[in-house]
Amino acid sequence: MAPAAQFIHSHPRGFSAAILALLAGTGVTAFGIAPMAPDAADLPKRLVVQTVTPEALAPQLEALADTELQLNRSDITRPSDTLDSLMQRLGVVDAAAVQWLRLDPIGRKLVEGRAGKMITASLSGSGRLDSLVARFATDDDSQGQARFSRLSIERDAQGRWQSHLEQAPLEATQRLASGTIRSSLFAATDESNIPDAVATQIAELFSTDIDFRRELRKGDTFSVVYEHLTADGEPITWNQGSGRVLAAEFINDGHPHQAVWFGEGKGGYFDLNGESKRRSFLASPMEFSRVTSGFSMRFHPIQKIWKAHLGVDYGAPMGTPIRSVGDGTVEFAGQQNGYGNVVQVHHAGDRTTLYAHMSRIDVRKGQHVSQGDRLGAVGMTGWATGPHLHFEFKVGGLQKDPLEIAKSSETIKLDPSQRARFTALAQAAKIQLTVANDTRGQQTARVE
Repeated sequence: MAPAAQFIHSHPRGFSAAILALLAGTGVTAFGIAPMAPDAADLPKRLVVQTVTPEALAPQLEALADTELQLNRSDITRPSDTLDSLMQRLGVVDAAAVQWLRLDPIGRKLVEGRAGKMITASLSGSGRLDSLVARFATDDDSQGQARFSRLSIERDAQGRWQSHLEQAPLEATQRLASGTIRSSLFAATDESNIPDAVATQIAELFSTDIDFRRELRKGDTFSVVYEHLTADGEPITWNQGSGRVLAAEFINDGHPHQAVWFGEGKGGYFDLNGESKRRSFLASPMEFSRVTSGFSMRFHPIQKIWKAHLGVDYGAPMGTPIRSVGDGTVEFAGQQNGYGNVVQVHHAGDRTTLYAHMSRIDVRKGQHVSQGDRLGAVGMTGWATGPHLHFEFKVGGLQKDPLEIAKSSETIKLDPSQRARFTALAQAAKIQLTVANDTRGQQTARVE
């Protein structure tokens, strides 16, 4: 063995240390002489030309033809869709699959019911359908969490089609937004890119604090924290992708009003002091709608005379759901002269509510109803010149202003055992609303 090799074999660590020292020294030396090196721009340049021979095209095309392509196509169902039109838009060229969908009870649901289903189809390169998933809205919130329906269609190991329908929870992230009233609430929320479903919830939350028809002021401001919902990671197409309002503040004529959602599942809204926003009676028998005639004197459109209007008329499209403003028992459900189709509900404290001109009645006499339960739908039966709801509130047989009754009705108190947890939540909501207020005039902010 050569002396150098024998030294390396006998002293490996020493040899390694020597190499490191040499490299370190070289590094220092290089740093010292680098400034003296010639400018790279002055170095000679050389052009290197090399011939490249591509592979033959035919083998590449053959390899590509042997590769099975997998394509994913997405679309949204339309009101006029049939299975044929939907499959055509998705690029499905598979008559056997379409025929199976047409005969399968679950598969037919792709084009049944409400439009707006989110469809994702996996296809082969020839258009053969391999699998399909549809995601759409469901009304089931029995588990206290927003959910969606997932319809899955795929082939089993033997190549036979299988379908499955299940419900899954929607995933929620939080978004912050704010706005300023210039003309109306919905104009302000549109300007701030806030979904209409969220604007409706804001109006509902503060309906017993603010008369949005008469008390709204130019320059009023609002801030809101709400849920943005996704299904399997995809933003949902219904409700403009929005979920529940988690916290909101509305400053009306300089007076602040706050609301925060508290509780799991069937929770409720409270102000920041822990007083429930839910009262014994709702301010309106419909979600935020247009009041066409208030509780006051008016010129009767049919009788052509001035007379007291001892109720409130709400203009709304035919078929709009009508809800009970409070807990009670149906004491009349049927036709009543000029009122057309009528439902009358008796509430505690010798109070009754009346709902008239309905296109349909969904309750029966003697039935118990809870606040928010559907009674029927808007129509124009009886003496009505257009689709609307005539609503009356009576105490001891005398008509009263429904909004005043709602404002003065009893509230639900927070359970003392939940006070500490609510206080922590309210403090966090207050910080979020402050941040939301700082976004005024900007795009809606997302909270991770």
